[in-house]
Amino acid sequence: MTETRDDTVTWLTQEAYDRLKAELDYLSGQGRIDIAKKIEQAREEGDLRENGGYHAAKEEQGKQEARIHQLTHILTHSKVGEPPRTDGVVGPGMTVTVRFEGDDAEVTFLLASREESGAPIDVYSPRSPLGSAIHGKKVGETASYNLPNGRTVTVEIIDAVPYGGM
Repeated sequence: MTETRDDTVTWLTQEAYDRLKAELDYLSGQGRIDIAKKIEQAREEGDLRENGGYHAAKEEQGKQEARIHQLTHILTHSKVGEPPRTDGVVGPGMTVTVRFEGDDAEVTFLLASREESGAPIDVYSPRSPLGSAIHGKKVGETASYNLPNGRTVTVEIIDAVPYGGM
């Protein structure tokens, strides 16, 4: 199996896709109806300039529409299934174990999109500083990345195997 790298694709399990699709269906259907009712009820209370309930409902509506847009984008630009991967090479859908330089402790996590956050293991995004630094690296190699405070951290790849659920 050859590894391919495509940073523009978000890989989702069928479960994550179904969960996000259900959320989108609710928000764009019943969710919009519910928020419209809240706005209408608050509007009936009178002067809109000093109506906290109205402004809160409008803000909630804005956040809901932003989430609808985000979900639509994710579902449109994602693929359901398993990303191409090779044992021993770090990539999305892999369970990765790293050791931070100067520390004997090992950290194991799933390298996947945050939409997989329901997994029974910590999930790190491939687009995070750590995820970007280790992507494509092989077991035994090291990678460095910068923290927000400017410090550079180096990790050694201890293991990289396809995620099989837990």
